[in-house]
Amino acid sequence: MMRRQLELFFTALGFFTRLPVPAWVPWSPERLNHAARYFPLVGWVVGGLGAASYLAFALVLPPALAVLLSMAVTLRATGAFHEDGWADACDGLGGGWDKAQVLAIMKDSRIGTYGTVGLVMMLAAKAVALVEIAAGGGGTAVAVALVTAHALSRFAATGLIHALDYVREDELSKAKPLARRLTGGELALAAGFGLAPLLLLAPLEAAAAVLGAAAVTAWAARVFVRRLGGYTGDCLGAAQQGAELACYLGILVAWNFT
Repeated sequence: MMRRQLELFFTALGFFTRLPVPAWVPWSPERLNHAARYFPLVGWVVGGLGAASYLAFALVLPPALAVLLSMAVTLRATGAFHEDGWADACDGLGGGWDKAQVLAIMKDSRIGTYGTVGLVMMLAAKAVALVEIAAGGGGTAVAVALVTAHALSRFAATGLIHALDYVREDELSKAKPLARRLTGGELALAAGFGLAPLLLLAPLEAAAAVLGAAAVTAWAARVFVRRLGGYTGDCLGAAQQGAELACYLGILVAWNFT
């Protein structure tokens, strides 16, 4: 039983990141089908890498540079997987008129104006937010924010897998094996991993982070259903990016009330 769960976790880690996984872990669409429960736990790993690298860089560099370099570490660890989804979603939803056109644009590997502007704005907003967190709370606050936001935002994306329908009919789609609603137990496990890091925050910070991530996810779900009838893999990446930024902003907003 434990080995099975380890296999599912490493399957999720191997799918959502570029990090190496043990050679003994088998891969199959069926395992990936059940690996979404560990998506938030993958956020612990990515956020932890970002936090550790920030603390290391901050020993010898100014906070702003330490933030940028720690973001580069997380981007390298994930292969910019979710940022790519954000850019594709910006292109598709910004430039497409109907469902077929939106899906075709999102499938195109080239990046357009909407995607370029959206990606630059997203990365800049996250960097500025983390620099402000560093200025107000120091390195520990940045480290906690990174772990919390990466885990919670991935739970937000997992929630969309559970709540919405997958709309691509292309069997070669990378996200197709994930297109299965989670069972109650799987969703509860994902929620536990996604919400647990909130214990590292002050109550008001945690509440603001959750409210921000929930608001962005609900809005994203509404847009995805209205425009597409459900979600694609790019939509999940876009939701993760939006929820991650909302967590950072929530923490900053909470500080204004303390």
